[in-house]
Amino acid sequence: MRLDELKPAQGAFITKVSGSGALRHHLLDMGLTPRTEVTLQKTAPMGDPVQIKIRGYELTLRLEEARNVEIDGVHTQEAELYRENRLPDIDHPGVGELDHAPKAHKHKGAQIPRGHALSFALIGNQNCGKTTLFNQLTGSNQHVGNFPGVTVDRKDGQIRKHPEARVTDLPGIYSLSPYSSEEIVTRDFLLQEHPDGIINIVDAMNLERNLYLTMQLMELELPMVLALNMMDEVRDNGGSVRINELEAILGIPVVPIAAAKNEGVDELIDHAMHVARHRTLPSRIDFCRDSGQKGDPIAAVHRAIHATVHMIEPEAGAADMPARFAATKLIEKDHLMAEKLHIPPEKHEAFGHIVDIMEQDAGMDAEAAMANMRFSFITMLCRKTLVRPHESREHRRSVAIDRLLTGKYTAIPSFFAIMGLIFVMTFSGIGAVLSDWMEAGVDAVKEGMDFLLTASDVNPVVHSLVIHGVADGVGSVISFLPTIVTLFFFLSILEDTGYMARVAFVMDRLLRRIGLSGRSIVPMLIGFGCSVPAIMSTRTLSSERDRKMTVLLTPFMSCSAKLPIYTLMIGAFFPREDQALMMIFLYGFGIIMGLGFALLLRRTRFRGEPVPFVMELPNYRLPSAKSVVRLIWDKAKGFVERAFTVIFAASILIWFLQMFDGHLNVAAAPEESLLASIGRLAAPLFAPLGFADWRAATALLTGFAAKETVVSTLTVLLGGDTESLKAMFTPMTATVFLIFTLLYTPCVAAIATVRREIGSLNAWATVVTQCVIAWLAAYVMHGLFILAGWQ
Repeated sequence: MRLDELKPAQGAFITKVSGSGALRHHLLDMGLTPRTEVTLQKTAPMGDPVQIKIRGYELTLRLEEARNVEIDGVHTQEAELYRENRLPDIDHPGVGELDHAPKAHKHKGAQIPRGHALSFALIGNQNCGKTTLFNQLTGSNQHVGNFPGVTVDRKDGQIRKHPEARVTDLPGIYSLSPYSSEEIVTRDFLLQEHPDGIINIVDAMNLERNLYLTMQLMELELPMVLALNMMDEVRDNGGSVRINELEAILGIPVVPIAAAKNEGVDELIDHAMHVARHRTLPSRIDFCRDSGQKGDPIAAVHRAIHATVHMIEPEAGAADMPARFAATKLIEKDHLMAEKLHIPPEKHEAFGHIVDIMEQDAGMDAEAAMANMRFSFITMLCRKTLVRPHESREHRRSVAIDRLLTGKYTAIPSFFAIMGLIFVMTFSGIGAVLSDWMEAGVDAVKEGMDFLLTASDVNPVVHSLVIHGVADGVGSVISFLPTIVTLFFFLSILEDTGYMARVAFVMDRLLRRIGLSGRSIVPMLIGFGCSVPAIMSTRTLSSERDRKMTVLLTPFMSCSAKLPIYTLMIGAFFPREDQALMMIFLYGFGIIMGLGFALLLRRTRFRGEPVPFVMELPNYRLPSAKSVVRLIWDKAKGFVERAFTVIFAASILIWFLQMFDGHLNVAAAPEESLLASIGRLAAPLFAPLGFADWRAATALLTGFAAKETVVSTLTVLLGGDTESLKAMFTPMTATVFLIFTLLYTPCVAAIATVRREIGSLNAWATVVTQCVIAWLAAYVMHGLFILAGWQ
C-alpha cells in the first residue's frame, strides 16, 4: 500500500520513500525512514492534506506526497498514543542542574582568553523555543510565536553579564540540507562565519526528531552545548532524561532548561562560555558502527563514510570544511557541497563506486541509508536515556480543540466566525470605543494648544503651522492608534495559540486551486497587520515560485496603516450600524481581487504547481501575556514613531505647500497655493473615478510614503472639517476612493522590503501593477454604482 490509502486511526510501517529531489530528502530528514511506524490521524476538511503521527509528533502531507511513501503491516491504532516501552522512572536533576562536572573532551587550537570577543550560533528545529531562549540569553524583545518559521532572519544580541559574547538567533531548521530559503541563512552562517560555539536547543518532549539536527551539527567540529528545553513539561508529564548517560553517549555538555521560565539558562551560559573559551570540541562525531556483516545497512554506511573521508580530505581542507561533514553531505547528494568542493574527475568516479557498493550492501539508496543510520542511532540513544512522558495535557487539549477548528464540517465556518469576530471587535467594538476616547483626548490637546497660542499672541503663520499643520496632521493619525493596537492584539493571539498553522492545514486545498500552498495563507494573514513582516515571512516557503507569488499577493491584504483612511471616510459617510459591514466589504474586496490576480499569475508568469505542503503542527498553547504585550507595545511604538517622523514631516510639507504660492507669498486662497498646482496635475487621472478634486489627488500622492499620511493630508487641507469632506465626496465616490486606496501601491517601507526579498524589477512591477489594478477596479465599481442608481 501507499500512505495515502490509510484510513484515520490506522497505522503502518514505512518500507520506502520514492521520488527524488529536495522534497524526498526533506521527508527523510523529518523521520520518514524505512521500518518507522506512521499513523494517519485525520484528513483536512476538504479531503487533502492529511495529518500523520510519526516519531512522536504531528506532520502534515498532501495526498500527492503521501503517495510516494510505501507502507506495509497496516494495523489499527491502539487507544494509548504514547505506548512505547518505558524505562523505569528515574530521579532527575533539577532543571538547570547537573550532578557532575563536564567530562573532558578534545580541544582544538589555543584557548581564548577572558575578555576576548566570542560569537555563538543559537540553532534548533522550528518551534522548539529558540526565540524564547534568545530573549532570555540577551534580554531582547523578539516576538515569540507558535508557528513554524517565526524567525526568518538572523538576529544578534549580547549575552547577559558577558559583554564580550554575542549570540545569533538563526532560523529554525530540521537538518543541514536546506529545504527553504531561511534554512540557507542558517547553513551559510555556520559554514562561512565559523562561530566560536554552538548552542543547540532541542525540544525534550520530542528528542527523537530534534537530535537529527544535533548529529549533523556535531560533525562541524565546533564547540557545542546541548540545551534540553521544555524539561518542565517532560517532568510534569511523568517523563525524564538520563542526563549523564545522554552526555556520555553524545560527547557534548547537556544542560536541562525551561526557557519560558528562565530556568537553567545561567548554567547554560556558563557551559557555553566554557566550551568556547577552551575550544572544547565534541568527543564523538562517528554515529555508525561496522558490524562486519555485509547485509547490515549501518555497517555499509560506516564503510562508505570513512572511505569518502579519506579520499576527499585534501579538498575538504582546502575548502575549510570538516572532512566528515563534507563526506556525509556528498553521499546525501547535496549539490551545494558538491559545488564547494573541487573534486577531480578521477575521485568523482571512485566516489561513485563507493556509493554504489554502499547502496547494494544497505539495500536502499544513499539518502535513505544516511537518514536511516542517524535515526537508528537516535532510537538507540533514546532507548538508553529517555523515560518517555505520557501524553501531555497540551496535546490532549489540542486534539479536543481540533475536533472543532479542523473538523470536516466545522473548520471553515469556525475560521470565518473567528475572523468576523476580530473585525467586529476591532471596528465596531473595543477598537471603535477606544478610538473615540483617543480622538476626544487629541481634540482636547489641540484646543488647549490653540488657547495657549492665542493667549500668547503668537504670529498667525506659526499658529497655523502648529495647529493646522502639526496638530491636525499628526493628531488625526494618532486618533486611530487604538484600532490598530486592537487588530494586532487579536492577530498575535491567533499566532501565539498555534491556530495559524491549522488555518494553513485547512486552507491548503483551496489555495492550491489558485496555485499556492496552504503555508502562503500565513503571510497573507500577517499582511492584515503590516505588509513588511508579512513579506519577510514568505522566506519559510521552500519554492521560489511560491515565494514570489505570495509576495506579489500580500499587498492585496489591507494592512493596518490603511485603517485610519477607512475609519475617517466610513465614519463620515455611513451610519454607525453600517460601518462594520463596510469594513468587512473592503477587506473582502481586497481578498477577492488578490485571488483573481493569483489566478492571472498562475496562467501567465507563474505556471506550474505549488510547493509541497510539509509542515509540523504544534500543540495549542495559551498565549503568553508577556509576548502579546510586547508585540502590541512594539507595534504601537512603531506607529507613534512614524507619526512623529514621516507623518510629522509630511504634515509640515503639506502645510507649507498649502500656505504659500509659487512666489513664496502667503496664498490668498488654497486654490492659489503650490499644493493646488501640484494636485491639479494629478487630478485628471481621478476624474473618471468620480473625484477630480485636487485635494483628493494630493492626499493619494502623499500616501505613497505612508498610507496614514492620506488622512493627515486631508485633515490639513480641510482644516479638520468633516463638512468640507462631505462637500468633496458623496457616499458613492467615497466608496470608490476607498477602493482605490485599498488596492494602490503599498508604502515605501513595503516596497523596499519587496526589493530586498525578490529584487528591484519585482518591486517596480508591484508599484505599477497595484496602481493599474486600483484604477481599473475603482473605475469599474464607479460605473457599476452609477448603473445601480447609487449617486
